[in-house]
Amino acid sequence: MAIVSTAGLGYPRIGENREWKKLLEEFWGGKREEQSFQKEMRELRIRRLLRQKKSGVAWVPSGDFTLYDSVLDHIAAFDLIPSRFRHLGTPDSLAVYFAMARGIEGAPACEMTKWFDTNYHYLVPELADQPNPKLVFNPWLDAFTEAKREAGLLTRPVLIGPYTLVRLAKGVPSSAFADVVRSFIPAYNSVLEQLVKAGAGWVQLDEPSLVTDVPQEHLALLKEVYGALKSSNPKLLIQLQTYFGAVEHPEAVFSLPVDAIGLDFVRGKDDNLNAIRKYGWPIGKKLGAGVVDGRSIWRVDPDQALGLLEELATQLPADQLIVQPSCSLLHSPVTVAVETSGDDIVRGSLSFADQKLEEVVALSEALEARLNGGVGELSPRLEENRAALAALRNHPARHRAAAQGSSEESVKGRAPFAERHALQLERFNLPLLPTTTIGSLPQTADIRKARLDWRRGKLSDDAYRQLLQERTELWIRRQEEIGIDVLVHGEFERTDMVEHFAHLLDGYHFTTNGWVQSYGSRCVKPPVIYGDVMDRGAMTLEDTLYAQSLTDRPVKGMLTGPITMLAWSFYRNDISRKEIADQIARALDAEVLRLEAAGIGMIQVDEPALREIAPLKRREWPEYLQWSVSSFRRSVAGVRDETQIHTHMCYCDYHEIIDAVEAMDADVISLETSRSHGSLIHALEHQPYANGIGLGVYDIHSPVVPETETMLAVIRDSLAVVPADRLWVNPDCGLKTRGEPETLAALKRMTEAAVLARAELVTA
Repeated sequence: MAIVSTAGLGYPRIGENREWKKLLEEFWGGKREEQSFQKEMRELRIRRLLRQKKSGVAWVPSGDFTLYDSVLDHIAAFDLIPSRFRHLGTPDSLAVYFAMARGIEGAPACEMTKWFDTNYHYLVPELADQPNPKLVFNPWLDAFTEAKREAGLLTRPVLIGPYTLVRLAKGVPSSAFADVVRSFIPAYNSVLEQLVKAGAGWVQLDEPSLVTDVPQEHLALLKEVYGALKSSNPKLLIQLQTYFGAVEHPEAVFSLPVDAIGLDFVRGKDDNLNAIRKYGWPIGKKLGAGVVDGRSIWRVDPDQALGLLEELATQLPADQLIVQPSCSLLHSPVTVAVETSGDDIVRGSLSFADQKLEEVVALSEALEARLNGGVGELSPRLEENRAALAALRNHPARHRAAAQGSSEESVKGRAPFAERHALQLERFNLPLLPTTTIGSLPQTADIRKARLDWRRGKLSDDAYRQLLQERTELWIRRQEEIGIDVLVHGEFERTDMVEHFAHLLDGYHFTTNGWVQSYGSRCVKPPVIYGDVMDRGAMTLEDTLYAQSLTDRPVKGMLTGPITMLAWSFYRNDISRKEIADQIARALDAEVLRLEAAGIGMIQVDEPALREIAPLKRREWPEYLQWSVSSFRRSVAGVRDETQIHTHMCYCDYHEIIDAVEAMDADVISLETSRSHGSLIHALEHQPYANGIGLGVYDIHSPVVPETETMLAVIRDSLAVVPADRLWVNPDCGLKTRGEPETLAALKRMTEAAVLARAELVTA
């Protein structure tokens, strides 16, 4: 009888009710002592282990829980702590740990960027001046023993593999890459040896970098590294786990000296399957078949998944198969059990982390039944999936896009930037180095409570609108007093830059509790694109016109761009991303033209996600960048040349997509640079940006308010690569999550820095 195994690869850490977020913020705010904080976090870890145990999966992961970020855990445990934090305490102290994550006075936080093509952010290891890594404490051992003691589970510890950890780091020249990776072998061996002594039978080493562009010369290094780990720990079974796409160099990866390899059969389905057909599967090696999508919120299609598993069972013995999600369920909400909102058909089609583990188990049981002569009927659990997905396919909202016209219609171009720039200089008459913010201003507890009360019917429309207008007027006056040149209305009505607009468009579903972690304690509740997205009327016009009525200074209209609306939503999987983005762009363009017709002269269409969802393999970039840039341009199609179009991007490797950003042809782009300023300045030295640009002068994700001189230094650096008549001064991102006192202080210093920089230009 075939025995098909099952595994989880990782699980949401935030808790069913975001308990994790609340504990962190209470601790940071001084409302909870460290002992109480650690106790409550321990109880949360145990609860999540028991939820996974209940699902019935054979292998439950441990070590995937973290107090902030898993990469940061490796930085601390392997003594890779930057020197600016070492005076704060020992490597395992919370003072050091959270200072690296959030920064302190005189020590800026570690750089933060997106985890591959997801909306999760990780802390970037700094390896330029580090000694050889060494294990100074072992959080994976602690997690393993805790799970065994408290939950009765023999878990499979999860670490980020050494190859990926170094690929994600900064400060490693290509000439030293192999030696740096080798330097991690003793530290990893120390972790694995201690796990073996504690009774671990398996360990999972995540190597998602193997689905990116892997240089040919790295293949021998991978074989050497994993050979060293395996030879030093012969009793330990190692699963090398890949995800987010198909592996590069599959023949070489399949032959690595490990006991199992996990492959993504959702995003990398065709290429991974074709590689197994072509090269065969190594005898005696298990295959982790990732057939349940760890990044979507839809139920698994049982017919597609079982068909794939049955084919895999012809390529290797069934007892070598492990049915599992395609990646960690970190990217999924916890459970649909509390979902009560929205369209019944859509809600019935949802599957979150708990349900995905149930699907893994149900698929393994169905496969095993078929392989042992079963008649092929689906279990009630999978029949439910089949019926729910059929209803979703037939939903009327999925069959109305034809009314919008062809997505291949060309977008009318604008005049060259130089001509537009001259018209806009005359229209707005701004000083050199104009100051502005990215859009959102602090949302205090009273605003959040009022919005919740309004949604629950406890606050009338008129009372809510009056509160929003009062707060808008307060901040218009504050911006004027500080001396900001281009104002924003503050976005006090918006829960989230994507969710807000999703509520104003057709084609979206909203979950009750579908929260996922974005970075640190920041959780988002992505809307769900289930149908064709269409415009249904004015979205921002009233708020923007009210703010503009309060001041003679320009007020920007604020929209979220089509690529970001796509990327930061859970989207349908029956049509292409390009088609979805085009639908969104058409709806946004209708609003842009409304704002322009009403006299709003500056309109910002933010695209912070454009780089983050670029394919992980560079050969696939041209096609993606072509349609993503086209979608952005479609979202502002038809505006007059004197209307100034702004956009914003953050936490991306801007220098990698300079050509595409230029092709977007926004009049002004603002960029996050505070944590990666040097690399962007270097990029602009080699390939200047031709239009207006604002290089963020301070990091809004840190509670530290920089000195005026610090921001002035950023402006000076920026002036070395951007002409003064095209440089803007702004924070690096929106200010929604910051407190009012620190925001006012930071913006005042920012404008002071701009005034000083203008004076230096006059006297130069």
